[in-house]
Formats: sequence, C-alpha cells, structure tokens
Amino acid sequence: MGAVLVVLSVVAFVLALGAVYVAGRSLIVIGPAQVGLVTKRVSKRHNSSDTPIAFAGEAGYQADLLMPGVRFKLWPSYTVARYPWVQVPAGEIGVVIAQIGAPLPTGAKSAIHRPEFGNFTDLHAFLSHGGQKGVQRPVLPPGTLIPVHPVAFLVITASRAYGLPIDRHMLMRGPLSPESFGLVPNQLRVTVIAPQGDQDLVGIVTTLDGPPLPPADIAGRIGGFADIEALEQNPAVGDSELIETLLGAKNELHNNYQDFQAFLDGGGRIGLQHDPLLYGAYLLNPFLVRVEAAQMLVVNQGEVAVIKSYVGLPTLDTSGPEFKFGSIVQPGHRGIWREALRTGKYPLNPRIYAAEKVPTFILTLNWADASSVAHNLDAQLSPIEGKSREGFIFTIDLQVQIHVPDTKAPKVISMVGSMQNLVNEVLQAAVGNHFRNTLQGLEAVRFIETRDEVQAAAMEAISRYLAAYEVETRGVYIQDVTFPEELVGVLTRREIANQEKATYEQQKDAQTIRIDLEKARGTADMQAALAQAQVSVDINIAKANARKAEADGEARFVELTGAAEGSRRRAIGLGEAAATEALGLARAKGYEAQIRSLGSGPTAAVAIANAVSEGKITVVPEVLVTGSGGAFEGLAASLMRSLNGGHAANGGGEPNNPEPAAQLRKAVRRATRTE
Repeated sequence: MGAVLVVLSVVAFVLALGAVYVAGRSLIVIGPAQVGLVTKRVSKRHNSSDTPIAFAGEAGYQADLLMPGVRFKLWPSYTVARYPWVQVPAGEIGVVIAQIGAPLPTGAKSAIHRPEFGNFTDLHAFLSHGGQKGVQRPVLPPGTLIPVHPVAFLVITASRAYGLPIDRHMLMRGPLSPESFGLVPNQLRVTVIAPQGDQDLVGIVTTLDGPPLPPADIAGRIGGFADIEALEQNPAVGDSELIETLLGAKNELHNNYQDFQAFLDGGGRIGLQHDPLLYGAYLLNPFLVRVEAAQMLVVNQGEVAVIKSYVGLPTLDTSGPEFKFGSIVQPGHRGIWREALRTGKYPLNPRIYAAEKVPTFILTLNWADASSVAHNLDAQLSPIEGKSREGFIFTIDLQVQIHVPDTKAPKVISMVGSMQNLVNEVLQAAVGNHFRNTLQGLEAVRFIETRDEVQAAAMEAISRYLAAYEVETRGVYIQDVTFPEELVGVLTRREIANQEKATYEQQKDAQTIRIDLEKARGTADMQAALAQAQVSVDINIAKANARKAEADGEARFVELTGAAEGSRRRAIGLGEAAATEALGLARAKGYEAQIRSLGSGPTAAVAIANAVSEGKITVVPEVLVTGSGGAFEGLAASLMRSLNGGHAANGGGEPNNPEPAAQLRKAVRRATRTE
C-alpha cells in the first residue's frame, strides 16, 4: 500500500511538474515591437489550398498573429515564434514580396495592387481582393512601423530583411539581406534627383514591367503622341506650343512612377520612358523602376539647340523640295525639328532626343597652334601651309569669323551633322585650298605687298562658299605669316634700309624742330631787348615824322623862295641872253660886211688882232705849227687850237665868254673855206 502511494505521489508530482512545464511553455510573452507567429502542429483539418498559411484551423502557420503582451497557446499543440515589426528607417524604402495569393499571370513581373490591400497587414483583405504572389508594386515609405505576417510577406529594406522565407535554401545561405534578392542596399534607398555641382540633372526612367512597346518605338509615352497629332489639326497652334506639350511630362498621371499600378492602368509600357524625373525624392520600387541620372539640356545665351528626335509621329518633311539634305520636321515627329530651342533648361530625355548646340554668336576660328578660349571647335585646325610661284613655302596663321543665324540652325545641322563637322569637313578644306591656290599664283614678295588684297579676296570667296550652307562669314583675317629664311633675309635688309631712311628723316625733322626751338628760345630771351628796340623804333619813327614835317616845311619854304628867286634870275638871264644874242648878231653881221669888203683873210686878221688886244689869245704859240700855207696859216691854226682846246687865263676853265669865241670859230672856218 505504501509503495502504491509512493508511486502515486511520484506520478502526481510528475504530472504536476509536467503541467507546470506545459503551462510555462504555453505562456508566451510578446514584446512591444514584436508579433508572434503561431504554428499549429496537430489538426484534424487538411489544408487543401496552395497557400502555406492556415485560415480555418488547419495545421501549419496560422493566419492570426499574436500581438504584444502575454499570450497563451497550449504547448505542444502550438508553437510561437517571435518576429520584429517591420520598420523602414528614414531614407530607405521597404519592398514587399508576397508568399501567398494567386500566381502571377504569364509574363507579369509584379503583382496587381488594389487599395484594399492597405499596408499588407490584413491577410484576409489581401486574399479576398485578389492579391497575388510575388513583388508588390507599391513600397513601404520611410518611417513605416507595422506588424506584417512574416510568412505571408517578406519585406526588404536597405539595412535588413524581414520575414520567414518558405524557400529553405534561401535560409541556408545565411541571414536574409538585400543581396539575397539580387539587390544592393543603394537600390532600397529613396531615389533623389538633385544637381551635382554646377550640373543640372534629370532621371532617365526604365520600367521593368508592363506590356511591350509598339513596333519601331524605342521609348514609351502614355497615350503615345495622340495629343500632338490632335494639336496639329489646329492651325493656330505653333511649334512652341507643341514643344511645351512634349516637355509637359505626363508623370502626374502615375505620381512620377511611384504609383506603378496607375502607370500600368494608364497605358504605361515596359522599357525606356519618354518622360524623365525632375528634381525631387521618389519612392521607386527597384524591381520595377530603374533610374539613371543624366544631364539636363541647358541652352545658354548665345546658342540654340537643334533637336534630333528619335521618337514621335512618322517623319513628315517640311523643308520643301529644293532642300536635299535630310528632313526638317515639325516638333513631335521623328527627324530634325524645324524650331530650335533657345535659352533655357529643358528636361528632355537624352536617350531619345539628341541636342546639337549651335553657337549663334560670332564664332572665331583660328588656323593656328593656339585654340580659341570660348570653344574647342578649332582644336584640330593648324596653320595653313602654301607654296608661292617661286617655290617659297609659307605658313599662315588665319582667323575666320562665322555666324549661324538661329533660324537657319536646323538646316545647317541637317546639312553638316554638327558644328564640329562644319569646321573640320567644310571650312577646313575650303579655307585651306583657297589660300594654297592663291599662293601658287603669286610671287612671294607680291603676296606680302598685296596682303590686304589677298585677305579681301579670301573674304569674298569664303563668304560665297559658306552661303550655300546657310552660314554667314563675318571676317577673314591673316594673323601672321611665317616666311622662308631666304626671303626673311631679303625683307629684313630692305626693312632695315627703310628704317634707316625713316630714322634719317626723323633726325632731319628733329634738327629742324631744334632750329625752330633755338630760334624761339632766342626770341624769348631777346623779348626785353625787342620790346626796348620796338619802343626805340616807335620813338625814332615819331622823331623822323617830326623831322620830316619840319623838313617838309623848310622844303616848302625853300621851294617857294627858290621859285621866286628862279623867276627873278630867269628874267635877268632872258634879258642878258637877248642882249648877248643881239650883240652877236650885230658882230656877225659886221664880220660878214668886213668879209664882203675886205675878204676873209683880212677879216680874220682883224679878228685876231682884236682878240690879242683884249688879251684873250696867247700870241706866242706853245707849239709851232707850219704848213704849206705859210705863216698866216700857222697862226690861224694856233688860233683855232686856242679856240678849241686852249685854256683861259683863269687856269684851264671854259672861256669866260664862250659865245664870242664860238662865233669867232665859225667866222674863221668860213674864212678858211673861202680861201
């Protein structure tokens, strides 16, 4: 009996101990940020669905979770595993992967989403409204803290993964992480589009789920380009409005790809998307949306952007039949837009719109070793080498200025492809060949002497050539010419001679200026003396004028008195002359009477005797004159000499009374002729 009691006591103790143990195992404490996953081990019901979660008391993972607190689940019929609440840190997103629900349709890569799904905390709502297995399209935003069923849904964040994978092989590879699902942590962060330094960026979007693109399309745009086609029917709509419509992204229809279900419902397709993302932060599902940063199209002042469109309506050329260099189309069509984009920033997808920037300012291109600072279009240009007629090789540094009108830019790009092609393929050949041909037709010295003419001819030729490409030529300038050494020597000597000549001319001018300077300096130094001399001149002029006035008075007086005296003497002289003339005439008549009565000889003798008696004739001659006529003729000759050249008694002067002597000479000559 005692042994039985001992056995019963032991059994009771064991049962009590077992009951305590079972009770201890059946009481579950769930933490504040935890949920309890209940697993039922024994059940009469059989789970006939393909879901791993039991909703009707079947064995397996139970649909209802144990919330925080002390809970009782009879062990060992039930086991409880604790799992943390899903928490999405700031700056991260949570991607949800459903392990329950209907299978995905063929070709689908993500599960359909309905508003009834909420934040995936209600399994019954999820399944009853057609939830599907696989990647869920919406993501959990930063700051999310929710109790998610760890078997129904796996949640992946950048820092950790939540849930219990049904695939045991995944658990065998280690703890869950983003890499377990083929992602990297950065893909599970908030996508931020922001400037980087001085670069403006846009986000180029590629979607990974949806219907395929239509044939020949390389990018998807919700609704295609039907809106552009409708606008074209209105004649009042211009190119600018069409461009604005193309730039006006349709991202608001799907909240910038954050509502991927709305994207698909609106007609979104898989692949490259037409509309990029602008500045901002976006919650994008990395399984469905990939974003690549690209530079925004920035058109600065002084340039335009010619757009080459690879998407849009079919090409419809608007350039006219005379244009043979490609298609110029209206914005919204494939081809080169006829309207260039001007100063501004444009969120164009660079994968489907290629922008060729065309400078509209005066573009300076240097055919030299140095390139322009404002651009690098002339980086491949080098000095032009040419050969003159005599064979001298010249190296010419050239500068050409061109201008592309903004309205002509699309045609220019259609003809040459790019501004770099315009410079390298068009200008380089035209300019180089022109100068080489010009040099070959000129002598070296002739080229140097007619450099301006060569430059003007080049300007005309290049302008005419570029006009065919809708490009204006604003200037052609020969910057520098490298001459051959032989020619340089000749030119140097010539220039030295010219410079020496100019120097001599300058020295001559300097000496002339120096003379003028010295003269001016001397004049300045003598200003006092000159002033004094001027005063003296003025004084002397005044004195001279006074003396002149006095002399004029005296002269007037003398003139008046002289005139009176002259009148008096004239009267006296006239009287004496009349008396003398009367006396001479009387004597002449007496001589003539004597000659008639006595003859010429005796008359001459009487005249001589009278002259001798008056003492006017020397009797003894100084020279004895003889002749064949005898003594009388000698005496007569002596008398004639005395009358012609003899001296008067006063010592050699004229006779005191020349008139009688003259009359006597006449009488003697007549007597002599008579003889």
